[in-house]
Amino acid sequence: VLSMEPLGEGALEAAFRQLMERLEKEGLFAAERKRPLPERPGRVAIVTSREGAALRDILRVLAERAPIVQAVLVHTLVQGERAAQSIVAAIRRADRGLRDLKRPADLIIVGRGGGSREDLWAFNEEAVVRAVADCGTPVLSAVGHEIDTSLSDLAADATAPTPTAA
Repeated sequence: VLSMEPLGEGALEAAFRQLMERLEKEGLFAAERKRPLPERPGRVAIVTSREGAALRDILRVLAERAPIVQAVLVHTLVQGERAAQSIVAAIRRADRGLRDLKRPADLIIVGRGGGSREDLWAFNEEAVVRAVADCGTPVLSAVGHEIDTSLSDLAADATAPTPTAA
């Protein structure tokens, strides 16, 4: 035997449910924590990969619907072993670093396109979920597609079904 997995729900699903229950008990997903998104943001920080289609989609829609909104990319890895720590650092940079500028971001979009549960897993890591919940700037989570729900979605102030919809 080279490897074993629990019968029934897989190891990732079990880990997801356990962490979700624990963070829910702590109140990280509570409705009363959620802040309204700004109605007319002037500056939006986009936490995603500079190489991904998600960035191009977000920028395209912003240019079409709200060309006066200034978009600031805060590049991060969105998949793989080092993605969670990269996302945490990018969220903190978008929140705290941009606040130090003359014109801070009014909204942070955290997102990436779709993929398998494993591809999207970084957005279920506890450190990422806590970074989203601790953010001083309102956060719109746009991870995956409509059928995907990440723990960072649950911690964010609002969720978009896709990066394009963000």
